[in-house]
Amino acid sequence: MTGGGQGIGAAIVSRLLTSGYVVSLDMSPGPAADPRVRVVTGDAADPAVAERAADVASSLAPLHGWVNNAAVFRDAWLHSAPPLEVVSLIERNLAPAVVGCAVAVRRLAAGGSIVNVSSHQASRAVRGALPYATAKAAIEGLTRAVAVDYGPRGLRANAVALGSIATERYAAFLTHSPDAARIEAEMAALHPVGRVGEPAEVADAVAYLLSASFVNGVTLPVDGGRSARGADPESSGSP
Repeated sequence: MTGGGQGIGAAIVSRLLTSGYVVSLDMSPGPAADPRVRVVTGDAADPAVAERAADVASSLAPLHGWVNNAAVFRDAWLHSAPPLEVVSLIERNLAPAVVGCAVAVRRLAAGGSIVNVSSHQASRAVRGALPYATAKAAIEGLTRAVAVDYGPRGLRANAVALGSIATERYAAFLTHSPDAARIEAEMAALHPVGRVGEPAEVADAVAYLLSASFVNGVTLPVDGGRSARGADPESSGSP
């Protein structure tokens, strides 16, 4: 499990503890709150670090699942940022998923499952977030390709495409916004269920995909219906 130190990742770790041990890989994971959690500190884009996490997991039990959740939230405009800077930002979100999948397909036991965490932006971009949207679209393509390439080995790969989720980052965004009440109302209106999601709801979807033995190559929207809507008032700014 990459990016397991806080927010959505921490919720996934907590949910997966119902099935046994969990290894959490994060740049700043913090202490494990449960003795069944093993913490590995490092960059999920580093193959050596990902292999170390797999070693820790395999020392506890056969490795059956791998979740790629690590993400970087920094964006740029094409008209103002050097192109290679944009490519680097895309890579910072894509590389951990590629590395995680590469380690997983070599190390998972038969019947194993990979879940990649994507975003509604993969298919419906928000202005000003080009590197993030591009990386997430690539992660969904990666998911389908891994499903096709390694399904014959008994391995599955799926993704969850998230809407807005009430993480620490979301709370900080509202705290530092001068018109938080209006923004919160607009964010709720983006989702037909009338609210943003909770990390535990994402965790439930990830746990389902890890165990759904005949689901492969799917990107499951976990967005309260956001991807089914039209105009997106989250868009802000202009080039």
